[in-house]
Amino acid sequence: MTANTQQSSPEQQEMPLIQHLLELRSRLLKVVLAAAVCFVAIYPFANELYLLVSEPLRELLPGGQTMIATDITSPFFAPLKLALVLAVFVAIPYILFQIWSFIAPGLYSHEKRLAFPLLFTSVVLFYAGAVFAYLVVFPLVFGFFTAIGPEGIVELPDIDSYLTFVLKMFFAFGVAFEIPIATVLLILSGATTPQALSAKRPYVVVACFVIGMMLTPPDIISQTLLAVPMWVLFEFGIIFGRLACRETGGTTGGNA
Repeated sequence: MTANTQQSSPEQQEMPLIQHLLELRSRLLKVVLAAAVCFVAIYPFANELYLLVSEPLRELLPGGQTMIATDITSPFFAPLKLALVLAVFVAIPYILFQIWSFIAPGLYSHEKRLAFPLLFTSVVLFYAGAVFAYLVVFPLVFGFFTAIGPEGIVELPDIDSYLTFVLKMFFAFGVAFEIPIATVLLILSGATTPQALSAKRPYVVVACFVIGMMLTPPDIISQTLLAVPMWVLFEFGIIFGRLACRETGGTTGGNA
């Protein structure tokens, strides 16, 4: 009896881990399936979507000039790559829901009350960053680049290079708009306090402009258009962090 008990005990201890791994595999498969379904739905419209994404540049090109494909495979792979990225982009709410469903059982009730709003807000902010880049940043940046070219130079942007550029910008602004979420999480985890973050405000402003310089083209317009929203969102993160501390019964550590 004792030997059997000793032999079965490790198996009983391993079962929860195995169950977690099986659940993780199941949710990863659901995420991949969701992205695949979105891709199948989006791909038939890939060419039209590429025209939509490239419109901020195409409408600024001088008369008679247009975009070109320097690689023979670009007319096929550029819309395909856009469709793949958009599929993941559209599936983000479902992906985060799967993440939430996986970690929620291990959270306390007060953590659950905060975690779901944070996940929902992170999705909204990421989309807001991409929309801000498309509606505000792209017209200004492309207007700047198309206006400073030397006289007599014909501008014929490559469709693959353009797509790589705009996807980088979408990602940069989407991630930058997550700053309030990152700030709140740092405060709730105890890694810092609103007072400490407020005291570091001058360094944060400098860091925002450095990050803007690294993630955007080498012009002051796009760098400023990324740095200023990052700073504003950082301030919102401090405010929301104070509110979250009050919700959880923590301390905000003083005023700014």
